[in-house]
Amino acid sequence: DDRKPDTMERLLRRFRIRSQLARECVAEFLGLYIAVVFGSGAAAQVITSEGTHGSYLTIQLGSALGAIFGMLVAQGVSGAHLNPVYSMSLCVLGRHPWTKLPLYSLSQLIGAFLGAGTVYLQYYDAIQAFTGGQLLVAGPNATAGIFSSYPAEHLSFWGGLVDQVRISLFLLCCMALEDKRNGPLPDGLQPIVVGVLILTMGVSMGSNCGFPLNPARDLGPRLFTFIAGWGPEVFKAGGGWWWVPLVAPFVGGLLGTLTYELLIEAHHPNTSNEEQSPLRQKTKQNSSRITQII
Repeated sequence: DDRKPDTMERLLRRFRIRSQLARECVAEFLGLYIAVVFGSGAAAQVITSEGTHGSYLTIQLGSALGAIFGMLVAQGVSGAHLNPVYSMSLCVLGRHPWTKLPLYSLSQLIGAFLGAGTVYLQYYDAIQAFTGGQLLVAGPNATAGIFSSYPAEHLSFWGGLVDQVRISLFLLCCMALEDKRNGPLPDGLQPIVVGVLILTMGVSMGSNCGFPLNPARDLGPRLFTFIAGWGPEVFKAGGGWWWVPLVAPFVGGLLGTLTYELLIEAHHPNTSNEEQSPLRQKTKQNSSRITQII
């Protein structure tokens, strides 16, 4: 028994990643992987059971709770961005290095891709039984929506574009939660509040196209379904819809971030010369961060 702690300690030292950036990327990968497994897993359960094992609400709960646990896993190492839009917003504000943005985004993309693969393997038999072996993007037996967002039949192209820009509300609220001078929350409570925010958006704004909000969360699983058998239709459906949840959230995220900075944070009472320009404030690289997934 006396040797066990020493053995484990040596094992941990041997496998410890020396590069701080690499550790952060692994945390981003694992955090979004967990979020996708829970979120898409909830959708797979509802769709393949034809609503007998859950409902629209349980899908939203799965997405929100998955995001919470993903953030709890990653926040101590990388700050748990889990979303390229959130990472970009911090870069714009000078709170995150631009040089890290591509690697964070790639890590998040890989995590989402493998998360979708895990859900597919878990529900492979259920998907095959539900579809009769035919993997479809549209129609009553469509299953591609388990993994990525697709527009509802009533949604126009421009309506979908506007719908996705509404991530501005999500980023605006995230900036409010991160603002230490605006009723700061205890660090351990932030992931829970973000999960509640995701749930709120899901139950109020999810019927048009499923509120993807996260380009990595949408593109990673879409690439997986393209490879796994759904084919090129995942990029053709909805009149080439796929690029909308990839591009529009960046526009909305920037809009929401700047809206909060200019209308709220810029007007806090100054307590020192360093606080005269909130847009130029720097925060520690690994301070607690919050974000959205799905």
